[in-house]
Amino acid sequence: MTDPQPDRNERAQLAFARLLPKLFRGGQAFVGVEAALSGLDAATAVRRPEHLPHSVAELVAHVNWWNRWMLDVIEGGQPMPYPKHAADTWPAVREEDWARVRNEFYELLARIDTHTARPDLANPVNHDETIGELLADFALHTAHHFGQVITVRQALGAWPPPGGGDTW
Repeated sequence: MTDPQPDRNERAQLAFARLLPKLFRGGQAFVGVEAALSGLDAATAVRRPEHLPHSVAELVAHVNWWNRWMLDVIEGGQPMPYPKHAADTWPAVREEDWARVRNEFYELLARIDTHTARPDLANPVNHDETIGELLADFALHTAHHFGQVITVRQALGAWPPPGGGDTW
């Protein structure tokens, strides 16, 4: 007689697949990415607060660089070299670039949705990294830098956003 319950590995994969979109977007354990960017005009997005190394726009452009890289690896199914220098992953962003950078972030986020419930998350895709590990890196890297986005907005006096932040 076979057990009608999925085995432990299948249950773990299902749980991971349910968790990933929450990690990409926040809104449960931390302020959601949409809220973190809401109400932010281009002039504010490109301002660097005193004593902080990046603007919101630069942080989002950096997240985009890595999210695009990880998606290219996952979707292409081939390993890709890492950049030679970290500075290569920090594109310059001007005020007129902000709308494109913000929209690209959301487009990349939409692309990742199609991968969260893949049955092959344990398959290696980039050297020794599995698809699931790259997806987790995508989520954690985004969350890390969106914490910085909030700090930059706070330093600029542009927090909380119009819809509120983590302020109960």
